[in-house]
This record gives sequence, structure tokens and C-alpha cells, in this order.
Amino acid sequence: MKVTAMIPARYDSQRFPGKLMKDLAGKTVIRRTYEAAAQSGLFNQVMVITDSKLIYNEIKSHGGTVFMSKKPHPTGTDRIAEFVSKTDADIIINIQGDEPFINPKALKTLIDAFSDKTVDMASLMIKIDKKDDFLNPNNVKVVTDLAGYAMFFSRAPIPYSRDNVFEKAYKHIGVYAFRKKTLEKIAVLPQTEMEQIEKLENLRFLQNGMMIKMIETDTINFGIDTEEDLQKAVRLLNENR
Repeated sequence: MKVTAMIPARYDSQRFPGKLMKDLAGKTVIRRTYEAAAQSGLFNQVMVITDSKLIYNEIKSHGGTVFMSKKPHPTGTDRIAEFVSKTDADIIINIQGDEPFINPKALKTLIDAFSDKTVDMASLMIKIDKKDDFLNPNNVKVVTDLAGYAMFFSRAPIPYSRDNVFEKAYKHIGVYAFRKKTLEKIAVLPQTEMEQIEKLENLRFLQNGMMIKMIETDTINFGIDTEEDLQKAVRLLNENR
């Protein structure tokens, strides 16, 4: 299978404006994310899809593949779907632009899920081991059926436990993998009311009858959402040099 990594890169960020162009130990965050994906050895092609001339010029000037969005998009998936025709890949992985510490092991497990020809879309989840994480609305929870397909995603603590336990709770990790034909279908789907209520694009997929295979992992990517995260990322890079 040919696999392409597509990195949606929106310049604006409510919590940390312009974070993708912030300096991370000598390189911008988006450049480090692009290079990490390219150096992982998992992808036949890596491309950035952006709404920003600054990001476009940053990737282009360093020899990367990048495209400018022709219109605004509500989600990263919608942004990459605009350019799905630019790749001949069988599988497309949506990698967040603010995650320069790509975990090849988790991504390889995600890609391997498509050896099952019935899988059209897949994503990652990790077991929740702290009650505060379970109750935190910033952590999206997922409930699956017996075959491992997502039944529902929510910012609310699901499944609700009358006995006040959460050993069977899972956090959704927002990395998606699609067959090309599936991403082409998503490209024309309007947002649903449930998606807009929870602010979760994956609910649009479920409400349109799409099945998402959830792959459990024991590792999680480190994303940069705040200035504090950026400083932590700098320390991590310096420690690994």
C-alpha cells in the first residue's frame, strides 16, 4: 500500500496564535513536524495543506511539498480532503501540524489496520488511568463495539459508570487514517448538528454511517497547544541531542 501523510496547518489558533511558526530549538514547529513525518520511513509522500502564506513559504523554502487552501475549512480533515486528488496513495494519514514528536510505532500500528480490506477508516485510542482525565472535557472519550469500531465520541465522561469506576474508559487520540475513497466521500459531507454541538468532526463520520476502527496504543503524541508546551518541547529536544 502507498501511504501519504497530509498535515493540515492552520495559522490561527485560539489558545496559541501562530504556534506553528514559533521557533522550536532553531526550526519552526511546522517544519519539525514535516521533517519528523518525512524521516519516519512510514510514508511514500508527506505534504502540508495550509491557509497561511507564512507556513506555505516556510515549507516550500525548505524543499517540502505544500499546498494553499482555496477556501476556509471547519476542520483539519476538510482541509486535507480538498487536496486528496493530489496523491495516488491508497492510505492517507492526517497528522496534526503541532505534533513534532511523531511516534512511528503508533502510526505503524494504525497503518497495519488496513491490511484488513474491510477497514476504511481508523484512529487511535489509549486507556484512561486517571479519573481527572476521564472527567476533563478537553479529553475526548470513545466507546467501541465488540469488534473495536467506534460507537460514539464525546467530551463527556463515557461510558457513564453508576459504580463510579472508569477502568474501561478510553481517550481518543486525534490521528485519523483513511482509504483515499473514504476521504473523497468525506470531502462533500456537510457538518452535522451533533458535530457542531460537541465540536468533534468524527461525529459527522458516524452520523453518515461510516465505520471507524479504533486501534489501542500505549503511547501518545505530545502536541503543542500553549506557550508552556512549547518550552517543554524545547527541553525535550535539548535532552535528546
